[in-house]
Amino acid sequence: MPKKAYLANHFNSDELKQKYLKSQDTVESRRWHLLWKVSLNWTLKNSAIAVGINYDYAKKILKKYNELGAEGVKNLKNQHHGSKRGKKSLLSDEQLEKLGKELESRPADGGIWTGPKVACWIEKENSLEKVWNQRGWDYLKKLRYSCQSPRPKHKKGNPLEQAEFIQTFQLLIKTLQEQYPESEIDVWFFDEHRVGLKPILRKVWAKIGERPRAIVSHRYEWLYVYGFVKPQTGETL
Repeated sequence: MPKKAYLANHFNSDELKQKYLKSQDTVESRRWHLLWKVSLNWTLKNSAIAVGINYDYAKKILKKYNELGAEGVKNLKNQHHGSKRGKKSLLSDEQLEKLGKELESRPADGGIWTGPKVACWIEKENSLEKVWNQRGWDYLKKLRYSCQSPRPKHKKGNPLEQAEFIQTFQLLIKTLQEQYPESEIDVWFFDEHRVGLKPILRKVWAKIGERPRAIVSHRYEWLYVYGFVKPQTGETL
C-alpha cells in the first residue's frame, strides 16, 4: 500500500478546496488543487497526475506548504514590480471566446472535455506543433470550469413534463380544495432509494456554478425503499 504523504494541519480539506476553487492565479490554483487531493488521502503521485504536474515539483509544493503554510503556495513570479513577465498568451480574446463556445458542446471525438483535449484544440487553432496538457488545464480554469461529479439523470426523465408540473401544481391544489371544501388536502412528496449496483460516475470539467448531468440506465436487480415527506409540517414516513 503506498505511503500517505504528510500534510501539515494549516487548513482542513474543505478550506483547501475553497482556496483551489477561488484562486484567480492559475499557478496557485493548481498548487491548492494538489494539496486538496492529498488531504482526501490521495497519494502524492496520483494527485500530481490528476493536477497535471511533475512528481518532483509536487514534492516541492508539499514541502513548502508544510513549512510555510499559505505563504509557501504563493506564486512568487507575480511579485515582481513594474513589468509583466511570462510568455505571451496562447489565445487572443476572440479565440478565448471561441473556446468557451466550443466547451458548451461535445469535443470532436464525442467524449468529454479534458485538459489534454483543450491543449489539442489550441494546437489546431494556432497551428502549433506542441501545447502541453497543463496549458489546457489552465484555460479550463480561466474560463471558470472546475472538475465535478455529474448528478445522475435518468434517460426516461422528461424536462417538459417536469416544468409543466411545477407551473400547474398550485392550480391543482386549489382545484381540489374547491371540489372538496369540507376535506383537508394534504400535500406529500416522495422519493425512492434503490438498493443495488450503480454505474461509476467520473468527474468532468464543467462551468463553476453549473452542475453537469450524466444520462444513466440501471439494468440490475434491485430493491426500492420509499420515503414520504409533508413539506408543510416536516412529517416523514
